[in-house]
Amino acid sequence: MSPKQKRGEATVEQVLDAALRIYAASGEGGLTVEAVTRTSGVSSGSVYHHFGSMHGVVLALAQRWLGQLLGELVTALTQAPGPRAAVDGIVRAYLAFVRRNPDAARLLHSATADQNVMADIESVRDSQEARLSPVAEWIDARVAAGELAALPAPLIEALILGPVVAVARRWLTLGDVDLDVATESLPERIWQSVSP
Repeated sequence: MSPKQKRGEATVEQVLDAALRIYAASGEGGLTVEAVTRTSGVSSGSVYHHFGSMHGVVLALAQRWLGQLLGELVTALTQAPGPRAAVDGIVRAYLAFVRRNPDAARLLHSATADQNVMADIESVRDSQEARLSPVAEWIDARVAAGELAALPAPLIEALILGPVVAVARRWLTLGDVDLDVATESLPERIWQSVSP
């Protein structure tokens, strides 16, 4: 990697780190080019050069943390000895990620991130394909083997992740959910919904 490429990568990291700090402190309304340049020390020209707009910054930030979350979920899935343990591992990995990274999780579960990701869903899917493919392949193989309910993969995915995402959102926004209780009780309930 050339020195110029290294500087470019360092600039991108500075901007993304600053954007998350701003989001944590000021919410979506605080995410402006001016705030990012002031917090990161990077010029507005560099922000526009690397990201195109604040939309691009938010999209890149969401993709960065989505990639990390998906990586942890895939690890939990592929290390599990069977489907029931995989469901348990996914629930535990997801909620542990949320607990460890509340600011990033809050961003990932925000309306702004949803809008930005949905606006560029093709590029997001392409950038996360290496992480998404093993999940789809695992589901398809388990359904074919009769180890999961005979449902389409998107429904299996929704049955597994839907309750976990809902709990994460409540914990992040209302704080009225105990993540320890959820971590212990959700896997069995979710398994009941996807077992054959």
